[in-house]
Amino acid sequence: MKIAFLSLIVVAATALFTGCSTPGPYAPKDTTKHNLEESEKFVLMDKQVQHSVTSTGIQHRTNADGRLEVTANIKNRENRRIQVQVSCVFKDEQGFSTGDETPWQTLILGEYATQAVNFKSMNPQARNFTVRVRQAR
Repeated sequence: MKIAFLSLIVVAATALFTGCSTPGPYAPKDTTKHNLEESEKFVLMDKQVQHSVTSTGIQHRTNADGRLEVTANIKNRENRRIQVQVSCVFKDEQGFSTGDETPWQTLILGEYATQAVNFKSMNPQARNFTVRVRQAR
């Protein structure tokens, strides 16, 4: 009786640790649903700036030489001076980066102030863009 019970425990433990399915390739997680940088024109990169900063408008136009020019109005929503960094990623008509990304520039905003920031693409392939704002480092 003890041997039968012991062998039953060994079989159950083996089945428990090996599992019922075989390991294999896994499908990637669905990142398209939550990736705002792919779909939005204005993205706040940090939790701190989500509370402090907003955009009151973005304008874009194509210059005579075919390059895209973007002007974003960045607004401080707080009653204190803040410092943020702003950058722009230029993309083609399908939403892929053209390799043209502006360096992060520091922006100091006074209490409830709004400031316009201008970006110009370096090549004429840009048709779309994303303005990014993060906490100053």
